[in-house]
Amino acid sequence: MEEKEIWKGSPSQWTNFGTYVFCILFSWLVIPIFIALWRFLVVKTWKIEITDQRLIEEKGVLSKTTDELELYRVKDIRLEQPFFLRLVGLSNLIMATSDRSHSIVKIPAIKDGKNLREQLRVAVDARRDKKRVRETDFE
Repeated sequence: MEEKEIWKGSPSQWTNFGTYVFCILFSWLVIPIFIALWRFLVVKTWKIEITDQRLIEEKGVLSKTTDELELYRVKDIRLEQPFFLRLVGLSNLIMATSDRSHSIVKIPAIKDGKNLREQLRVAVDARRDKKRVRETDFE
């Protein structure tokens, strides 16, 4: 069965705003220029793809790491819109999951987070129905 892409992208460089300001202020030391360049590359090479079956996250500048999360494992989806990110139309998407290696998955500084949250919620429900998985919490 072929997967259908829901969203593909990477976090915004706005996540580095504080670092960039700091590096500009202290650029006369030269080292902050390399710090800013490194932070730019970290965000630039961070790729996230959400399909109707899973979330695939690829990170790394020199070495790459690819993580996958099956959507039926997503327990809760939270949208955060910190003041600074709201000013530029961005938000953070945070998912609580039942995955042992990634209990919290954060997709920072993305555009149209409300729409993505809703698409993701629908995809998670559909995937659970297809896999016949139910979420049960024990306290």
